[in-house]
Amino acid sequence: MRTPTQTPRSADNNRQAQFEEIKSRIHGKLVDKLDLSRVGDMKGETLKREIKMVVEHLCDSEETLLNRQERDRIVEEVLDETFGLGPLELLLKDPKISDILINGPKNIYVEKGGQMEKTEVEFRDNKHLMQIIDRIVSKVGRRVDETCPMVDARLDDGSRVNAIIPPLALDGACMSIRRFGSNPLKLEDLLNYRAFTPEMVMLLEGCIKARLNMIIAGGTGSGKTTLLNTLSSFISHSDRIVTIEDAAELQLQQDHVVRLETRPANIEGNGRVSATDLVSNALRMRPERIIIGECRGGETLDMLQAMNTGHDGSLTTVHANTPRDAISRLETLVMMAGFDMPGKAIRQQISGAVDVLIQANRLQGGPRRVTAITEVVGMEQDTIVLQDIYRYKQEGVDEHGKAFGHFECTGVRPSFMHKLESAGVRLPASAFRERIIMQA
Repeated sequence: MRTPTQTPRSADNNRQAQFEEIKSRIHGKLVDKLDLSRVGDMKGETLKREIKMVVEHLCDSEETLLNRQERDRIVEEVLDETFGLGPLELLLKDPKISDILINGPKNIYVEKGGQMEKTEVEFRDNKHLMQIIDRIVSKVGRRVDETCPMVDARLDDGSRVNAIIPPLALDGACMSIRRFGSNPLKLEDLLNYRAFTPEMVMLLEGCIKARLNMIIAGGTGSGKTTLLNTLSSFISHSDRIVTIEDAAELQLQQDHVVRLETRPANIEGNGRVSATDLVSNALRMRPERIIIGECRGGETLDMLQAMNTGHDGSLTTVHANTPRDAISRLETLVMMAGFDMPGKAIRQQISGAVDVLIQANRLQGGPRRVTAITEVVGMEQDTIVLQDIYRYKQEGVDEHGKAFGHFECTGVRPSFMHKLESAGVRLPASAFRERIIMQA
């Protein structure tokens, strides 16, 4: 019976605190009771079943009465703490969640259907959150502590993780999880979401098969990696592909794939392996295609040189909001390599290496669209000449706050069509007729 001074909210808070205390106590008893020699011999579901029986027995031995719902919840949450990622398991089971953003132990947000919302999921305290971060990063051979307070990692399903901890994060450890899921989006899914049109897909498929060098540009969360995964499905299974990433997240379906991942320095500051090192090494591995998850530093120059010296059909992504910005970004990244090259020489490298720019954007309200497929025509004096083949024009925002517009063909026939035809790719003459293709 509630006392007159106790509000429903404070009663709920007390019950929740009591629940957390019981759960923590049961988890501690479970660790004490586990026979590690037996656990080592058991695998997967058998182990889970055994642990579940132990947890249920521990619930029975508790003096505090638990109803069936609380008991089931304790069993599930203790199993999540033991085998999974604690409170995050509930969010990771929801396929509609695309981003999980943790701002300290008590503030967890998710992006669902393009909208950001706060969840009721919480960690007990900062120590609990740090335990989960440690569990994630140690699985991929990385560490996070005061001497190395920022880390990139990945989950088993390929989802990308970034964590930053105190003293850099002032209000407790922060973690961002970009979900990719065990079933990545396929071409049909992107067509259904109207990310691009069938005509654009035909052109991009032809570009891949004709071994054109392509760069996908876009802002954070615009779908660059998803697009890269989708386009890679057009690559022949007989091609030898080398992928280079900071945290491996590409999910290529081909058989002949060599996956390379950068490595941060150890606690003494030694042993760092950068993307530049991996690109240099990849060129000695007889690759037919090189795919860099994202160009963000000096490796861009090595990538461009590889594209210029026979490694056609290579793919990468860069952060940029327009195709013209993408060219400027590539110039800046080449300068970061530390070589004293004149601007014109850098632009000549870019125009000689890159054939096609694909621009992806996340529009207001959440829809993601391929907003331009642009050909790099060449140099005119000191300027790189670009021409749009397809583009997306936003017309406005609907009553739900979502952007809408249309895809259009500019009427420009790309100058690389002879390369497509040489590779046996035939596109209909109407593919490049100037018109509005589709509303989206």
